[in-house]
Amino acid sequence: MKLLFLFRHSISSLLVLCLGTSQFALAAELPLQAHTRNATSLNGEWRIIVDPYENGYYNYRWEPFDQQETPSFNAFFTDSKPRTPSDLIEYDFDKADTLQVPGDWNTQKEKLYYYEGSVWYRRKFDAPAAKQSDRQFIYFGAVNYRADVYLNGKKLGMHVGGFTPFHYEVTGKLKSKDNSLIIKVDNKRHADEVPTLNTDWWNYGGITRDVKLFNTPRTFIRDYTIALGSWEQKTVTGSVLLDGAKGGEKIQLRLPELEVQQTLTVDENGDATFSFAVPDAELWSPENPKLYSVQISSGGDKLIDDIGLRTITTQGKQLLLNGKPIFLRGISVHEEYSADGGGRVSSAKEAETLLGWAKELNANFVRLAHYPHNEDMVRLADRMGLLVWSEIPVYWTINWKNEATYQNAEAQLAEMIERDKNRAAVIIWSLANETPISEARNQFLARLARKARELDSTRLLSAAMEKHYRSDNPNIAVVEDPLADLVDMVSFNQYIGWYDGLPEKADKVTWEINYDKPVFVSEFGGGAKQGYHGDVNTIFTEEFQENLYRKSLGMIDRIDGFVGTSPWILADFRSPRRQLDGIQDDYNRKGIYSSSGIKKKSFFVLKEFYDKKEQSGAASTKGEEGN
Repeated sequence: MKLLFLFRHSISSLLVLCLGTSQFALAAELPLQAHTRNATSLNGEWRIIVDPYENGYYNYRWEPFDQQETPSFNAFFTDSKPRTPSDLIEYDFDKADTLQVPGDWNTQKEKLYYYEGSVWYRRKFDAPAAKQSDRQFIYFGAVNYRADVYLNGKKLGMHVGGFTPFHYEVTGKLKSKDNSLIIKVDNKRHADEVPTLNTDWWNYGGITRDVKLFNTPRTFIRDYTIALGSWEQKTVTGSVLLDGAKGGEKIQLRLPELEVQQTLTVDENGDATFSFAVPDAELWSPENPKLYSVQISSGGDKLIDDIGLRTITTQGKQLLLNGKPIFLRGISVHEEYSADGGGRVSSAKEAETLLGWAKELNANFVRLAHYPHNEDMVRLADRMGLLVWSEIPVYWTINWKNEATYQNAEAQLAEMIERDKNRAAVIIWSLANETPISEARNQFLARLARKARELDSTRLLSAAMEKHYRSDNPNIAVVEDPLADLVDMVSFNQYIGWYDGLPEKADKVTWEINYDKPVFVSEFGGGAKQGYHGDVNTIFTEEFQENLYRKSLGMIDRIDGFVGTSPWILADFRSPRRQLDGIQDDYNRKGIYSSSGIKKKSFFVLKEFYDKKEQSGAASTKGEEGN
């Protein structure tokens, strides 16, 4: 197995990116396993200032305050107060409005529903108790999209990308009392960004995931990787990174239930590797999502996590989990929970509700579209027995020729893989969705594929590609894309019956997919407003969607090498593109659930299909055992 030591080289490199017309340098921190650490939560009520003209960031010559040797008191990040009655300071966080963190601003404040721009967030806090030798870190689960972060008037750094975590070491920068943490959050869309200007989901702005502060010893366990390298031999391999090590330090590795205990010795870079056999281990699967406690300790530091052991491979047109064929009974999911009027998922409870809806469908797989979802989602999938496709928002028409755009995409890919590389549920890293074929695009995605395999060789690669029709026969749909040669599973989206003819067209279409690889239909579907009824020919009725599902499932089930599907989508979700009054009302209505969790007729069609697939798979397994 290829270990993920390469992260500390690729992520810590200096990336020069372009945002709009301004250039900046982004120095990323090394990877950090933070989820299981004891931490001080900085969630809750934050003061906010809406700043559409960027008054708190630029002076009137459009020069950034944070690039000046002595910033003006009117730079919002200084959090200044008048020192005399005649001082002119035109903001005051103490009197400002508030928002809840984590959360998006769009659904918390009606006036911010469509807002795209900058909002300044401030949180005052006292430093937690720490030993003199401790190190301290501030960790953000995600901020959409650009975050400029300041602590006590000094800039810690800047992060771009709205769906992946980042952190800063703040050792020696905290005061015992009354620290001021300020983040300028900017969700404006740009042509050179990832995603680009044009998407089909709501551009939720804000600090949308957890913020926390934690202490570590001077030398601490920064990262670890663990994976089952061989299901036949049940061999586990991995690595640990000890930050601050000089070489020779010891690490204790334990999996108590499997009676594994090893003492590792780190090299001069703080790296240690391990390998051991677990002949009696139960392998993780949707039917048996077995997790084992892994305990890693060194000096005064200790990490405890729960991990599953499984393999995912392909053989010709078969998809194999732990060496056995599996059919992916999937559904696509957006990270949105609007049942109570909210927007972006902001809690583990909301994430569990969405995954619970998928389980009611008898799904064993979720496609987390079109960006990395919160960490609660993938950790819950580990426990609930749901396989996961995770992707980055290289969506539709990216600026393929811009190097800064590529570096942005690669950084998001690396941050996604780094965060979730120890989650058994995650079996597929997806590189892109519905991207038009061109030489520049092919080169861009080929580079991403190489980077993904460099960082993690234990999972499959895929991407949601598109179809076309043969010129000599309009009833033969073809999937042919240079990207298919680079991935492990040929996945594609198709909307026959919605954007492409009526549902009855599916009865006539056959498929030409000339790859000796598993085939996965990553999207199909059509819209229906829950509670709107009519005949099967009336668009947006539940009956139209129900019929479309019946026709589509019959068609795709005839595809050679068909190993699963993730129809679009679990629940209705907000999109500014969906403007039909009385039907869409800012919602994409393709969900099999309404946004409030009410099942549409299509749900029952899909569940029936999945129940039969599960039964036929079980019968096939029994037959193999009998032989």
